[in-house]
Amino acid sequence: MTALKIIFWVCLALVAYTYVGYGLVLWLLLRMKRLFVKKEQPQELPADDELPTVTLMICAYNERDIIEEKMQNIRQLRYPRERLCIMWVTDGSSDDSNDLLQNYPEVTLVFSPERRGKAAAMQHGLRENKSEIVVFTDANTMLNADAIVEIVRQMMRPNVSCVSGEKRVAARQEGHAAAEGEGLYWKYESTLKRWDSELYSAMGAAGELFAIRMEHYREAPSNALLDDFMLSMLILKDGHRIAYTSDAYASEFGSADMQEESKRKRRIAAGGLQSIWWLRSLMNPFRHPKVCFQFISHRVLRWSITPLALMALIPLNVALVMMKAGTVYTVILILQLLFYVAAFAGYVLVAKGKKSKVLYVPYYFLFMNMNVFLGVRYLMTHSTNGTWEKARRG
Repeated sequence: MTALKIIFWVCLALVAYTYVGYGLVLWLLLRMKRLFVKKEQPQELPADDELPTVTLMICAYNERDIIEEKMQNIRQLRYPRERLCIMWVTDGSSDDSNDLLQNYPEVTLVFSPERRGKAAAMQHGLRENKSEIVVFTDANTMLNADAIVEIVRQMMRPNVSCVSGEKRVAARQEGHAAAEGEGLYWKYESTLKRWDSELYSAMGAAGELFAIRMEHYREAPSNALLDDFMLSMLILKDGHRIAYTSDAYASEFGSADMQEESKRKRRIAAGGLQSIWWLRSLMNPFRHPKVCFQFISHRVLRWSITPLALMALIPLNVALVMMKAGTVYTVILILQLLFYVAAFAGYVLVAKGKKSKVLYVPYYFLFMNMNVFLGVRYLMTHSTNGTWEKARRG
């Protein structure tokens, strides 16, 4: 029974630490850091003609429906036009995207007739790039007017060679479950990224909006499922920091429904497992003492061990109750069962097109973790191919 108790408490501790405890630890560490180290002040930008050259790169596959809106958004960006290159990289697009893009004289078009995946498209575009900084963004995300200015400002901080902007998720209508769930998740994730960045470095960047300094660029594997994450983490692995800023943000609509959201979560989970293996040296505290703690706490546990621990809690708890291990285990089992009942109720409401915020949180939490297991199967069938299946947006 003692061994069973130890396993149970280890699993419970892993779940609590991964989803709540790490955020509390970060908050406490930052409170202590601020007592001894002054917070970095925003950098002053040089004159327009001294600003670094920037390429805004959009890798796209059959995005003809969004091109006009995206180009209108790009034309609103506040950055000197003579210092900014707009590059679209179309990866095997079979629609008339290339013809539409010819109507915009400011666009540099890079086209690959064969669809090879986003990582390969990024590599293709980067081979054509001549700018000091490359900002990546998706075709269906809209940037705030000062996004590039704020990214360049972050690049002026000491040892920063990658900048992650903030992702903001909107719902087309109130009660849109997939969008609101994704938005809730990203609000929490954005807080962790901001704290990670202040402590030392953000743990990766998302493809909606991030930038790299070409001087420190390292090519990610062409079959990377999370190309943006790998590209940013390879820069971190070489000793350079990833800064995070909410002053540069990309807005997009959430997934059309929970089925479409599941596509995204499976791919992210699969890419996470793939990335953990490729970046396993970052878990060595002797080689990467500053990164090891943050990487394991924020990424590795969430994509690997913790979902297993979560699924093990119920059978372990039932076994301990049946063995009459103590009242505390009975109480915890009741709380677990109430949590799962609430999650199921949340699922039923979503299926009926209704939503309760109280019941939706446990449902979305379990939804995310279940997709980690589905991601294992996805990885087995997509590990040699970096092409991506777009999730429909709401």
